[in-house]
Amino acid sequence: MNKEKLLSVRDLTVQFKTQDQLVSAVDGVSFDIAKGQTLGLVGESGSGKSVTSLAIMGLIPQPPGIIKSGEIWFQGQDLLTLKEKQLRPMRGNRISMIFQEPMTSLNPVFRVGNQVAEVLRLHQGMNKKQAIARTIELFDLVGIPEPQRRVRSYPHEMSGGQKQRVMIAMAIACEPELLICDEPTTALDVTIQKQVLELLLDLQKDMGMSMLFITHDLGVIADLADEVVVMYRSHLVEKNSTENIFQFPAHPYTKGLLACRPRLGENPERLLTVADYMDVSTGKEKIIPSERLNPQIKQDKSNNPVLLQVKNLKTHFPIKGGLFGRTQGHVKAVDDVSFTVRRGETLGLVGESGCGKTTLGRTILRLQEATSGEVFYDGVDVLSQNDAEMRALRSKMQIIFQDPFASLNPRMTIADILLEPLTLHGPNVTKTEKIQQAVALLEKVGLRGDQLNRYPHEFSGGQRQRICIARALAVKPEFIICDESVSALDVSVQAQVLNLLLDLQLEFNLTYIFISHDLSVVNFIADRVGVMSEGKIVELDTAENIYQNPQKDYTKKLLAAIPKGL
Repeated sequence: MNKEKLLSVRDLTVQFKTQDQLVSAVDGVSFDIAKGQTLGLVGESGSGKSVTSLAIMGLIPQPPGIIKSGEIWFQGQDLLTLKEKQLRPMRGNRISMIFQEPMTSLNPVFRVGNQVAEVLRLHQGMNKKQAIARTIELFDLVGIPEPQRRVRSYPHEMSGGQKQRVMIAMAIACEPELLICDEPTTALDVTIQKQVLELLLDLQKDMGMSMLFITHDLGVIADLADEVVVMYRSHLVEKNSTENIFQFPAHPYTKGLLACRPRLGENPERLLTVADYMDVSTGKEKIIPSERLNPQIKQDKSNNPVLLQVKNLKTHFPIKGGLFGRTQGHVKAVDDVSFTVRRGETLGLVGESGCGKTTLGRTILRLQEATSGEVFYDGVDVLSQNDAEMRALRSKMQIIFQDPFASLNPRMTIADILLEPLTLHGPNVTKTEKIQQAVALLEKVGLRGDQLNRYPHEFSGGQRQRICIARALAVKPEFIICDESVSALDVSVQAQVLNLLLDLQLEFNLTYIFISHDLSVVNFIADRVGVMSEGKIVELDTAENIYQNPQKDYTKKLLAAIPKGL
Protein backbone atom coordinates (compact mmCIF):
# COMPACT_ATOMS: atom_id res chain seq x y z
CA MET A 1 0.00 0.00 0.00
CA ASN A 2 1.47 3.35 -1.10
CA LYS A 3 1.87 5.98 1.55
CA GLU A 4 0.73 9.54 0.99
CA LYS A 5 3.46 11.75 -0.50
CA LEU A 6 4.73 14.54 1.72
CA LEU A 7 7.39 15.96 -0.60
CA SER A 8 7.85 15.65 -4.36
CA VAL A 9 10.90 17.02 -6.15
CA ARG A 10 10.46 17.16 -9.93
CA ASP A 11 13.18 17.83 -12.52
CA LEU A 12 15.12 20.15 -10.18
CA THR A 13 18.03 21.97 -11.81
CA VAL A 14 20.15 24.43 -9.82
CA GLN A 15 23.01 26.36 -11.39
CA PHE A 16 25.66 28.71 -10.04
CA LYS A 17 27.17 31.57 -12.00
CA THR A 18 30.95 31.70 -12.05
CA GLN A 19 33.17 34.27 -13.71
CA ASP A 20 32.85 32.78 -17.17
CA GLN A 21 30.07 30.15 -17.12
CA LEU A 22 27.03 28.58 -15.48
CA VAL A 23 27.79 25.40 -13.50
CA SER A 24 25.00 22.89 -12.78
CA ALA A 25 25.12 21.79 -9.13
CA VAL A 26 21.86 19.82 -9.45
CA ASP A 27 20.70 18.62 -12.85
CA GLY A 28 17.22 17.20 -13.45
CA VAL A 29 16.77 15.49 -10.06
CA SER A 30 13.42 13.94 -9.11
CA PHE A 31 12.32 11.96 -6.03
CA ASP A 32 9.47 11.60 -3.51
CA ILE A 33 9.30 11.30 0.26
CA ALA A 34 6.20 9.71 1.77
CA LYS A 35 4.77 10.58 5.17
CA GLY A 36 6.74 8.83 7.91
CA GLN A 37 9.43 7.69 5.43
CA THR A 38 13.21 8.16 5.61
CA LEU A 39 14.93 8.79 2.30
CA GLY A 40 18.72 8.51 2.20
CA LEU A 41 20.50 10.89 -0.19
CA VAL A 42 24.08 9.72 -0.77
CA GLY A 43 27.05 10.76 -2.87
CA GLU A 44 30.47 12.36 -2.61
CA SER A 45 31.17 16.02 -1.88
CA GLY A 46 30.15 18.08 -4.90
CA SER A 47 27.50 15.62 -6.05
CA GLY A 48 24.67 18.08 -5.31
CA LYS A 49 23.23 16.60 -2.10
CA SER A 50 23.43 19.72 0.08
CA VAL A 51 22.34 22.03 -2.76
CA THR A 52 19.22 19.89 -3.18
CA SER A 53 18.41 20.27 0.52
CA LEU A 54 19.03 24.03 0.43
CA ALA A 55 16.66 24.32 -2.55
CA ILE A 56 13.94 22.55 -0.54
CA MET A 57 14.52 24.96 2.36
CA GLY A 58 14.52 27.99 0.04
CA LEU A 59 18.08 28.87 1.08
CA ILE A 60 19.83 28.98 -2.32
CA PRO A 61 21.63 32.33 -2.46
CA GLN A 62 20.32 34.14 -5.54
CA PRO A 63 22.69 35.34 -7.01
CA PRO A 64 25.00 33.50 -7.64
CA GLY A 65 22.56 30.57 -7.49
CA ILE A 66 19.82 30.13 -10.09
CA ILE A 67 16.98 27.60 -9.88
CA LYS A 68 16.85 26.93 -13.61
CA SER A 69 13.86 24.60 -13.61
CA GLY A 70 11.83 22.18 -11.55
CA GLU A 71 9.15 21.93 -8.90
CA ILE A 72 9.25 21.16 -5.18
CA TRP A 73 5.79 20.19 -3.92
CA PHE A 74 5.11 20.10 -0.19
CA GLN A 75 1.55 19.24 0.77
CA GLY A 76 0.00 20.76 -2.32
CA GLN A 77 2.26 23.83 -2.50
CA ASP A 78 5.11 24.38 -4.94
CA LEU A 79 7.76 25.83 -2.65
CA LEU A 80 9.61 27.37 -5.59
CA THR A 81 6.67 29.67 -6.34
CA LEU A 82 6.43 31.01 -2.78
CA LYS A 83 7.89 34.36 -1.78
CA GLU A 84 10.29 34.66 1.15
CA LYS A 85 7.49 36.05 3.36
CA GLN A 86 5.43 32.90 2.66
CA LEU A 87 8.39 30.52 3.14
CA ARG A 88 9.55 31.95 6.44
CA PRO A 89 6.72 30.53 8.61
CA MET A 90 7.26 27.07 7.04
CA ARG A 91 11.03 27.03 7.40
CA GLY A 92 12.01 25.79 10.87
CA ASN A 93 8.37 25.05 11.64
CA ARG A 94 6.93 22.51 9.18
CA ILE A 95 10.24 21.81 7.44
CA SER A 96 13.37 21.84 9.57
CA MET A 97 17.05 21.11 9.00
CA ILE A 98 20.05 19.84 10.98
CA PHE A 99 23.29 21.12 9.50
CA GLN A 100 26.59 19.23 9.31
CA GLU A 101 28.73 21.40 11.56
CA PRO A 102 27.01 22.43 14.80
CA MET A 103 29.81 24.79 15.86
CA THR A 104 29.26 27.01 12.82
CA SER A 105 25.47 26.66 13.04
CA LEU A 106 25.28 27.80 16.68
CA ASN A 107 25.99 31.42 17.56
CA PRO A 108 29.07 31.33 19.85
CA VAL A 109 28.06 34.45 21.84
CA PHE A 110 24.56 33.26 22.85
CA ARG A 111 23.60 30.54 25.31
CA VAL A 112 22.36 27.39 23.58
CA GLY A 113 19.07 27.46 25.50
CA ASN A 114 18.26 30.95 24.24
CA GLN A 115 18.99 29.89 20.65
CA VAL A 116 16.48 27.03 20.84
CA ALA A 117 13.96 29.19 22.72
CA GLU A 118 14.16 31.80 19.95
CA VAL A 119 12.74 29.24 17.47
CA LEU A 120 9.80 28.51 19.81
CA ARG A 121 9.08 32.19 20.35
CA LEU A 122 9.22 32.90 16.62
CA HIS A 123 7.08 30.00 15.38
CA GLN A 124 4.97 29.02 18.39
CA GLY A 125 4.29 32.43 19.90
CA MET A 126 5.60 31.43 23.34
CA ASN A 127 6.86 33.97 25.85
CA LYS A 128 10.44 33.72 27.15
CA LYS A 129 9.55 31.71 30.26
CA GLN A 130 7.44 29.20 28.31
CA ALA A 131 10.11 28.85 25.62
CA ILE A 132 12.90 28.13 28.14
CA ALA A 133 10.71 25.59 29.95
CA ARG A 134 10.02 23.82 26.64
CA THR A 135 13.72 23.98 25.74
CA ILE A 136 14.58 22.17 28.97
CA GLU A 137 12.04 19.47 28.02
CA LEU A 138 13.60 19.21 24.53
CA PHE A 139 17.13 18.93 25.95
CA ASP A 140 15.93 16.11 28.16
CA LEU A 141 14.23 14.47 25.17
CA VAL A 142 17.41 14.45 23.07
CA GLY A 143 19.49 13.08 25.94
CA ILE A 144 21.49 16.12 27.07
CA PRO A 145 22.47 15.53 30.73
CA GLU A 146 21.44 18.10 33.34
CA PRO A 147 19.17 20.01 30.91
CA GLN A 148 18.28 22.73 33.42
CA ARG A 149 21.95 23.63 33.77
CA ARG A 150 22.89 23.03 30.15
CA VAL A 151 20.39 25.56 28.76
CA ARG A 152 22.72 28.22 30.19
CA SER A 153 25.83 26.82 28.47
CA TYR A 154 27.62 28.43 25.56
CA PRO A 155 28.45 26.28 22.50
CA HIS A 156 32.17 26.10 23.34
CA GLU A 157 31.32 24.55 26.73
CA MET A 158 29.75 21.48 25.13
CA SER A 159 31.20 18.45 23.35
CA GLY A 160 30.64 17.80 19.64
CA GLY A 161 27.96 15.21 20.38
CA GLN A 162 26.16 17.55 22.80
CA LYS A 163 26.22 20.43 20.30
CA GLN A 164 24.73 18.12 17.67
CA ARG A 165 21.97 17.20 20.13
CA VAL A 166 21.26 20.91 20.64
CA MET A 167 20.87 21.24 16.86
CA ILE A 168 18.46 18.29 16.86
CA ALA A 169 16.48 19.86 19.71
CA MET A 170 16.29 23.11 17.74
CA ALA A 171 15.20 21.28 14.58
CA ILE A 172 12.39 19.30 16.27
CA ALA A 173 11.24 22.12 18.56
CA CYS A 174 8.18 22.84 16.40
CA GLU A 175 7.52 19.15 15.61
CA PRO A 176 8.19 19.46 11.87
CA GLU A 177 6.58 17.20 9.30
CA LEU A 178 9.88 16.95 7.37
CA LEU A 179 13.34 16.87 8.95
CA ILE A 180 16.36 17.32 6.67
CA CYS A 181 19.59 15.95 8.17
CA ASP A 182 22.69 17.15 6.29
CA GLU A 183 25.65 14.96 7.33
CA PRO A 184 24.66 15.21 11.03
CA THR A 185 27.07 12.48 12.20
CA THR A 186 30.12 12.94 9.94
CA ALA A 187 32.45 14.41 12.57
CA LEU A 188 31.23 12.30 15.50
CA ASP A 189 32.89 9.20 16.95
CA VAL A 190 31.14 5.86 16.45
CA THR A 191 29.39 5.66 19.82
CA ILE A 192 28.01 9.22 19.63
CA GLN A 193 27.06 8.59 15.99
CA LYS A 194 25.10 5.51 17.03
CA GLN A 195 23.35 7.44 19.82
CA VAL A 196 22.38 10.28 17.44
CA LEU A 197 21.04 7.86 14.81
CA GLU A 198 19.01 5.95 17.41
CA LEU A 199 17.69 9.25 18.77
CA LEU A 200 16.56 10.36 15.31
CA LEU A 201 14.77 7.05 14.74
CA ASP A 202 13.02 7.29 18.12
CA LEU A 203 11.95 10.88 17.45
CA GLN A 204 10.67 9.94 14.01
CA LYS A 205 8.60 7.11 15.49
CA ASP A 206 7.18 9.31 18.26
CA MET A 207 6.45 12.35 16.07
CA GLY A 208 5.55 10.60 12.80
CA MET A 209 7.81 12.89 10.81
CA SER A 210 9.54 12.17 7.50
CA MET A 211 13.32 12.46 7.10
CA LEU A 212 15.70 13.30 4.28
CA PHE A 213 19.07 11.99 5.50
CA ILE A 214 22.10 13.22 3.56
CA THR A 215 25.46 11.46 3.82
CA HIS A 216 28.44 10.24 1.79
CA ASP A 217 28.56 7.02 3.81
CA LEU A 218 26.18 4.29 2.69
CA GLY A 219 26.97 2.29 5.82
CA VAL A 220 25.42 4.96 8.04
CA ILE A 221 22.02 4.86 6.38
CA ALA A 222 21.73 1.06 6.11
CA ASP A 223 19.64 0.78 9.27
CA LEU A 224 18.03 4.20 8.92
CA ALA A 225 16.60 4.71 5.45
CA ASP A 226 13.65 3.07 3.70
CA GLU A 227 14.83 4.17 0.26
CA VAL A 228 18.13 5.52 -1.09
CA VAL A 229 18.86 8.05 -3.84
CA VAL A 230 22.44 8.08 -5.18
CA MET A 231 23.80 11.30 -6.70
CA TYR A 232 26.92 11.69 -8.82
CA ARG A 233 28.16 14.95 -10.34
CA SER A 234 24.79 16.71 -9.97
CA HIS A 235 22.76 13.81 -11.42
CA LEU A 236 20.58 11.16 -9.83
CA VAL A 237 22.15 7.87 -10.99
CA GLU A 238 20.23 5.30 -8.92
CA LYS A 239 17.12 5.14 -6.76
CA ASN A 240 15.85 2.01 -4.99
CA SER A 241 14.92 0.47 -1.65
CA THR A 242 17.76 0.34 0.86
CA GLU A 243 17.86 -3.46 0.70
CA ASN A 244 18.14 -3.49 -3.10
CA ILE A 245 20.80 -0.75 -3.11
CA PHE A 246 22.98 -2.78 -0.77
CA GLN A 247 22.36 -6.23 -2.19
CA PHE A 248 21.84 -5.49 -5.90
CA PRO A 249 23.47 -2.14 -6.77
CA ALA A 250 22.95 -1.37 -10.46
CA HIS A 251 25.12 1.65 -11.19
CA PRO A 252 28.93 1.29 -11.11
CA TYR A 253 29.18 4.44 -8.99
CA THR A 254 26.96 2.88 -6.31
CA LYS A 255 29.07 -0.29 -6.42
CA GLY A 256 32.19 1.83 -5.94
CA LEU A 257 30.74 3.71 -2.96
CA LEU A 258 29.81 0.44 -1.28
CA ALA A 259 33.27 -1.02 -1.82
CA CYS A 260 35.24 2.04 -0.65
CA ARG A 261 34.50 1.79 3.03
CA PRO A 262 36.56 -0.75 5.00
CA ARG A 263 34.43 -3.41 6.66
CA LEU A 264 35.21 -5.67 9.56
CA GLY A 265 35.82 -9.21 8.37
CA GLU A 266 36.51 -8.06 4.77
CA ASN A 267 40.07 -6.77 4.71
CA PRO A 268 41.31 -6.52 1.09
CA GLU A 269 44.92 -5.99 0.11
CA ARG A 270 43.92 -2.56 -1.18
CA LEU A 271 40.66 -0.69 -0.85
CA LEU A 272 38.69 -0.44 -4.05
CA THR A 273 37.64 3.03 -5.20
CA VAL A 274 34.99 4.45 -7.51
CA ALA A 275 37.65 4.64 -10.25
CA ASP A 276 38.03 0.84 -10.04
CA TYR A 277 34.36 0.36 -10.92
CA MET A 278 33.84 3.03 -13.56
CA ASP A 279 35.67 5.26 -15.96
CA VAL A 280 35.04 8.64 -14.31
CA SER A 281 35.38 10.48 -17.65
CA THR A 282 32.82 8.36 -19.54
CA GLY A 283 30.77 6.80 -16.73
CA LYS A 284 31.25 3.32 -18.26
CA GLU A 285 31.60 0.31 -15.94
CA LYS A 286 34.98 -1.41 -15.57
CA ILE A 287 35.81 -5.05 -14.98
CA ILE A 288 37.83 -5.36 -11.77
CA PRO A 289 40.96 -7.57 -12.08
CA SER A 290 40.77 -10.53 -9.71
CA GLU A 291 44.09 -9.61 -8.05
CA ARG A 292 42.49 -6.39 -6.72
CA LEU A 293 40.25 -8.60 -4.57
CA ASN A 294 43.11 -10.43 -2.82
CA PRO A 295 42.79 -10.50 0.97
CA GLN A 296 45.26 -8.48 3.03
CA ILE A 297 48.04 -10.51 4.65
CA LYS A 298 49.68 -8.49 7.40
CA GLN A 299 53.36 -9.17 8.00
CA ASP A 300 54.60 -10.10 11.44
CA LYS A 301 56.56 -7.06 12.65
CA SER A 302 56.94 -8.16 16.27
CA ASN A 303 60.68 -8.78 15.80
CA ASN A 304 61.40 -5.40 14.17
CA PRO A 305 63.61 -3.09 16.25
CA VAL A 306 61.80 -0.67 18.58
CA LEU A 307 61.68 2.88 17.17
CA LEU A 308 59.46 4.64 19.73
CA GLN A 309 59.14 3.88 23.43
CA VAL A 310 56.67 5.71 25.67
CA LYS A 311 56.94 5.18 29.45
CA ASN A 312 54.42 6.34 32.06
CA LEU A 313 53.54 9.44 30.04
CA LYS A 314 51.21 11.97 31.65
CA THR A 315 49.77 15.19 30.26
CA HIS A 316 47.51 17.05 32.68
CA PHE A 317 45.79 20.39 32.15
CA PRO A 318 44.98 22.64 35.13
CA ILE A 319 41.38 23.66 35.85
CA LYS A 320 41.37 27.24 37.04
CA GLY A 321 38.51 29.08 38.72
CA GLY A 322 37.51 31.47 41.44
CA LEU A 323 38.25 35.17 41.75
CA PHE A 324 42.02 34.78 41.46
CA GLY A 325 42.06 31.99 38.88
CA ARG A 326 43.61 29.44 41.21
CA THR A 327 44.10 25.84 40.11
CA GLN A 328 41.16 23.79 41.41
CA GLY A 329 42.02 20.47 39.79
CA HIS A 330 43.43 18.85 36.67
CA VAL A 331 42.11 17.26 33.49
CA LYS A 332 44.12 14.07 32.99
CA ALA A 333 44.19 14.05 29.18
CA VAL A 334 46.99 11.45 29.11
CA ASP A 335 47.30 9.45 32.30
CA ASP A 336 50.22 7.04 32.75
CA VAL A 337 50.46 5.67 29.21
CA SER A 338 53.17 3.19 28.17
CA PHE A 339 53.73 1.40 24.83
CA THR A 340 56.29 0.75 22.09
CA VAL A 341 56.15 1.10 18.30
CA ARG A 342 58.47 -0.94 16.08
CA ARG A 343 60.06 0.16 12.80
CA GLY A 344 57.76 -0.24 9.81
CA GLU A 345 54.75 -0.85 12.08
CA THR A 346 51.42 0.96 12.19
CA LEU A 347 49.95 1.40 15.66
CA GLY A 348 46.30 2.44 15.60
CA LEU A 349 44.92 4.53 18.46
CA VAL A 350 41.13 4.46 18.81
CA GLY A 351 38.61 5.77 21.29
CA GLU A 352 35.83 8.29 21.72
CA SER A 353 36.37 12.04 21.42
CA GLY A 354 38.11 13.34 24.53
CA CYS A 355 39.82 10.04 25.37
CA GLY A 356 43.29 11.58 24.92
CA LYS A 357 44.35 10.23 21.49
CA THR A 358 45.28 13.57 19.94
CA THR A 359 46.93 14.90 23.11
CA LEU A 360 49.06 11.74 23.28
CA GLY A 361 50.21 12.21 19.67
CA ARG A 362 51.00 15.90 20.21
CA THR A 363 52.89 15.15 23.44
CA ILE A 364 55.09 12.56 21.71
CA LEU A 365 56.13 15.22 19.18
CA ARG A 366 56.57 17.92 21.88
CA LEU A 367 53.78 20.02 20.35
CA GLN A 368 52.32 19.72 23.84
CA GLU A 369 54.61 19.51 26.83
CA ALA A 370 54.28 16.44 29.05
CA THR A 371 53.58 16.64 32.77
CA SER A 372 55.78 13.62 33.45
CA GLY A 373 57.02 10.43 31.87
CA GLU A 374 59.51 9.47 29.18
CA VAL A 375 59.50 9.34 25.37
CA PHE A 376 62.43 7.71 23.59
CA TYR A 377 62.78 7.93 19.80
CA ASP A 378 65.44 5.59 18.43
CA GLY A 379 67.11 5.73 21.82
CA VAL A 380 66.98 9.55 22.10
CA ASP A 381 65.18 11.09 25.11
CA VAL A 382 62.71 13.37 23.31
CA LEU A 383 61.49 15.25 26.38
CA SER A 384 65.01 16.37 27.37
CA GLN A 385 65.98 17.87 23.99
CA ASN A 386 66.60 21.60 23.70
CA ASP A 387 65.07 23.67 20.87
CA ALA A 388 67.92 23.13 18.42
CA GLU A 389 68.08 19.38 19.12
CA MET A 390 64.31 19.12 18.84
CA ARG A 391 64.33 20.93 15.49
CA ALA A 392 66.75 18.35 14.12
CA LEU A 393 64.68 15.50 15.55
CA ARG A 394 61.47 16.82 13.94
CA SER A 395 62.91 16.11 10.51
CA LYS A 396 62.49 12.44 11.44
CA MET A 397 59.11 12.83 13.19
CA GLN A 398 56.18 14.38 11.33
CA ILE A 399 52.42 14.78 11.74
CA ILE A 400 49.44 14.91 9.36
CA PHE A 401 46.52 16.79 10.89
CA GLN A 402 42.79 16.15 10.60
CA ASP A 403 41.77 19.31 8.75
CA PRO A 404 43.89 19.78 5.62
CA PHE A 405 42.57 23.27 4.94
CA ALA A 406 43.27 24.58 8.44
CA SER A 407 46.80 23.15 8.39
CA LEU A 408 47.73 24.77 5.05
CA ASN A 409 48.45 28.51 4.91
CA PRO A 410 45.85 29.92 2.47
CA ARG A 411 48.22 32.77 1.52
CA MET A 412 51.00 30.41 0.41
CA THR A 413 51.24 28.57 -2.88
CA ILE A 414 51.78 24.82 -2.83
CA ALA A 415 55.36 25.47 -3.92
CA ASP A 416 55.97 27.70 -0.88
CA ILE A 417 54.31 25.15 1.43
CA LEU A 418 56.58 22.34 0.20
CA LEU A 419 59.74 24.45 -0.06
CA GLU A 420 59.47 25.62 3.56
CA PRO A 421 60.36 22.26 5.19
CA LEU A 422 62.95 21.61 2.47
CA THR A 423 64.62 24.92 3.36
CA LEU A 424 64.43 24.36 7.13
CA HIS A 425 65.44 20.71 7.28
CA GLY A 426 66.73 19.71 3.86
CA PRO A 427 70.29 19.75 2.46
CA ASN A 428 71.79 23.03 1.28
CA VAL A 429 70.86 22.87 -2.42
CA THR A 430 69.77 25.43 -5.02
CA LYS A 431 66.18 26.66 -5.33
CA THR A 432 65.88 24.91 -8.71
CA GLU A 433 66.79 21.59 -7.09
CA LYS A 434 64.27 22.22 -4.29
CA ILE A 435 61.53 22.90 -6.86
CA GLN A 436 62.43 19.65 -8.60
CA GLN A 437 62.08 17.88 -5.23
CA ALA A 438 58.70 19.57 -4.67
CA VAL A 439 57.49 18.41 -8.11
CA ALA A 440 58.62 14.87 -7.32
CA LEU A 441 56.76 14.99 -3.97
CA LEU A 442 53.50 16.10 -5.63
CA GLU A 443 53.79 13.34 -8.22
CA LYS A 444 54.55 10.84 -5.46
CA VAL A 445 51.17 11.59 -3.81
CA GLY A 446 49.25 11.47 -7.09
CA LEU A 447 49.17 15.18 -8.02
CA ARG A 448 50.69 16.99 -11.00
CA GLY A 449 53.89 18.98 -10.84
CA ASP A 450 52.31 21.87 -12.79
CA GLN A 451 49.98 22.48 -9.81
CA LEU A 452 52.81 23.91 -7.69
CA ASN A 453 51.79 27.53 -8.19
CA ARG A 454 48.18 27.04 -7.11
CA TYR A 455 46.74 27.95 -3.70
CA PRO A 456 45.09 25.51 -1.23
CA HIS A 457 41.56 26.75 -1.96
CA GLU A 458 41.95 25.58 -5.58
CA PHE A 459 42.11 21.94 -4.46
CA SER A 460 39.50 19.50 -3.16
CA GLY A 461 39.63 18.14 0.40
CA GLY A 462 41.28 14.92 -0.73
CA GLN A 463 43.85 16.79 -2.80
CA ARG A 464 44.67 19.09 0.14
CA GLN A 465 45.24 16.05 2.33
CA ARG A 466 47.64 14.69 -0.31
CA ILE A 467 49.52 18.00 -0.16
CA CYS A 468 49.77 17.64 3.63
CA ILE A 469 51.19 14.14 3.14
CA ALA A 470 53.69 15.50 0.58
CA ARG A 471 54.75 18.19 3.07
CA ALA A 472 55.27 15.55 5.77
CA LEU A 473 57.37 13.47 3.33
CA ALA A 474 59.48 16.47 2.26
CA VAL A 475 62.06 16.00 5.04
CA LYS A 476 62.22 12.20 4.52
CA PRO A 477 60.84 11.25 7.94
CA GLU A 478 60.96 7.81 9.51
CA PHE A 479 57.89 8.26 11.71
CA ILE A 480 54.53 9.97 11.00
CA ILE A 481 51.56 10.54 13.29
CA CYS A 482 48.32 10.60 11.30
CA ASP A 483 45.82 12.45 13.49
CA GLU A 484 42.30 11.78 12.15
CA SER A 485 43.85 12.40 8.74
CA VAL A 486 41.03 10.77 6.72
CA SER A 487 38.00 11.39 8.95
CA ALA A 488 36.73 14.45 7.05
CA LEU A 489 37.09 12.88 3.59
CA ASP A 490 34.53 11.22 1.34
CA VAL A 491 34.67 7.43 1.54
CA SER A 492 36.15 7.10 -1.98
CA VAL A 493 38.82 9.77 -1.34
CA GLN A 494 39.47 8.20 2.06
CA ALA A 495 40.15 4.88 0.33
CA GLN A 496 42.62 6.54 -2.04
CA VAL A 497 44.51 8.22 0.83
CA LEU A 498 44.64 4.99 2.87
CA ASN A 499 46.03 3.10 -0.14
CA LEU A 500 48.59 5.88 -0.62
CA LEU A 501 49.71 5.69 3.01
CA LEU A 502 50.23 1.93 2.68
CA ASP A 503 52.20 2.39 -0.56
CA LEU A 504 54.44 5.03 1.02
CA GLN A 505 55.01 2.84 4.06
CA LEU A 506 56.21 -0.01 1.88
CA GLU A 507 58.40 2.26 -0.25
CA PHE A 508 60.07 4.23 2.55
CA ASN A 509 59.71 1.80 5.49
CA LEU A 510 57.66 4.40 7.35
CA THR A 511 56.36 3.93 10.87
CA TYR A 512 52.88 5.27 11.69
CA ILE A 513 50.75 6.06 14.68
CA PHE A 514 47.30 6.25 13.14
CA ILE A 515 44.76 8.08 15.32
CA SER A 516 41.09 7.68 14.47
CA HIS A 517 37.62 7.21 15.92
CA ASP A 518 36.75 5.00 12.93
CA LEU A 519 37.52 1.44 13.96
CA SER A 520 36.90 0.00 10.50
CA VAL A 521 39.58 2.25 9.01
CA VAL A 522 42.05 1.39 11.77
CA ASN A 523 41.39 -2.32 11.27
CA PHE A 524 42.40 -1.96 7.62
CA ILE A 525 45.63 -0.01 8.11
CA ALA A 526 46.98 -0.97 11.55
CA ASP A 527 49.15 -3.89 12.69
CA ARG A 528 48.34 -3.32 16.38
CA VAL A 529 45.57 -1.31 18.01
CA GLY A 530 45.56 0.58 21.29
CA VAL A 531 42.14 1.42 22.73
CA MET A 532 42.06 4.63 24.79
CA SER A 533 39.55 5.74 27.40
CA GLU A 534 39.85 8.61 29.88
CA GLY A 535 43.51 9.19 29.15
CA LYS A 536 44.57 5.53 29.52
CA ILE A 537 45.24 2.68 27.10
CA VAL A 538 42.74 0.09 28.29
CA GLU A 539 43.57 -2.57 25.69
CA LEU A 540 46.51 -3.11 23.35
CA ASP A 541 46.85 -6.06 20.97
CA THR A 542 47.14 -7.05 17.34
CA ALA A 543 44.40 -5.66 15.12
CA GLU A 544 43.13 -9.20 14.49
CA ASN A 545 42.80 -9.98 18.21
CA ILE A 546 41.20 -6.62 19.05
CA TYR A 547 38.51 -7.02 16.42
CA GLN A 548 37.87 -10.74 16.70
CA ASN A 549 38.31 -11.26 20.42
CA PRO A 550 38.10 -7.99 22.38
CA GLN A 551 38.71 -8.37 26.09
CA LYS A 552 37.43 -5.10 27.56
CA ASP A 553 33.78 -4.04 27.73
CA TYR A 554 34.72 -0.59 26.42
CA THR A 555 36.30 -2.11 23.30
CA LYS A 556 33.22 -4.27 22.76
CA LYS A 557 31.04 -1.14 23.03
CA LEU A 558 33.10 0.66 20.36
CA LEU A 559 32.91 -2.32 18.01
CA ALA A 560 29.16 -2.69 18.51
CA ALA A 561 28.66 0.94 17.45
CA ILE A 562 30.22 0.49 13.97
CA PRO A 563 27.62 0.82 11.17
CA LYS A 564 27.28 -2.70 9.80
CA GLY A 565 25.35 -2.12 6.57
CA LEU A 566 22.98 -4.80 5.35
